[in-house]
Amino acid sequence: MTRRRQVALAAALVAAALLAFFAYVIVAPDALIRMEFARQRHDATLSRETREVAGHRWVYAYREAKTPDAPTIVMVHGFVGGKENFYPLARALAGKYRLVIPDLPGWGESQRVPNENYGFLAQSERLAAFIRNVSPGEPVVLVGHSMGGGIAALVAAGHPELVSRVALIDAAGVRFDDNVFGADVIAGRNPYAVNDRASLDRFLATVFHVEDAKPWLPWPADKAYIARRTRDAAFEQQVLGAIGRGPERFLPGNEAARIQQPTLLLWCRQDTVIDPSALALYAARIPQAKGVLLDDCGHMSIMERPEDVAIAIDQLIERGLPR
Repeated sequence: MTRRRQVALAAALVAAALLAFFAYVIVAPDALIRMEFARQRHDATLSRETREVAGHRWVYAYREAKTPDAPTIVMVHGFVGGKENFYPLARALAGKYRLVIPDLPGWGESQRVPNENYGFLAQSERLAAFIRNVSPGEPVVLVGHSMGGGIAALVAAGHPELVSRVALIDAAGVRFDDNVFGADVIAGRNPYAVNDRASLDRFLATVFHVEDAKPWLPWPADKAYIARRTRDAAFEQQVLGAIGRGPERFLPGNEAARIQQPTLLLWCRQDTVIDPSALALYAARIPQAKGVLLDDCGHMSIMERPEDVAIAIDQLIERGLPR
């Protein structure tokens, strides 16, 4: 075969592969999202694991530490979030700690069981069982964001033997100062609802203050994400009713008074979801807590300011250690 024919054949094969790829993406647009998450997981040197705990299949990202005696950090995502929200923070923490980052039951890749309760208390008991499973006999550093912060507060208060330190980041569970987000929730609306491109853009603008930190969702990835969020609308409304309007909505803040562990409270000044006034409310119940208020970031501090959040977690872990 001549050199010219070899080049032509190679070009034809590349073109055919590209056509096949684009055809696949158009037929299965969620493939773009899966591939992007896989890339981010690889960049953070995380693995993907699965295990059965508390009647659910949990899917989680996982990384061992560089040293065998390093603490284990369990990271818990917020409402409509997932394990992927913590990938920037995982990169910022390098290899200093063992990391376990689950999709909570009902969310992401983890199992959702029909007619189950996915409110604060039920999820906190599931999370306690998960911690026992992934870190038997060894308490963990528990990091919770938003809804996950409320869940983490309940686990730290109710199962102190499982948690050596706790970080509540932009955490739900207290009666913060009135804002548009809170008013929508109380009125029965879902301010996170996504059913078209306009509502997707509105959702991203609500949770992110830093433009460059927003996830890039071009067509047809946005189509897949919108379709999934539309399918999940009833589930989202059910959970939001439990954690935002039901009798449990302030349970994390009330139970936080029982937290005795070293605690980090971290908020962003421009958070328009969980108003920064929540930091002082949690601090009043947890007098040993250290408060950190970051500037120039919104509700997604773990994605907008991951390096600063990592520094605060380092300091939390170092508190109380022998010198």
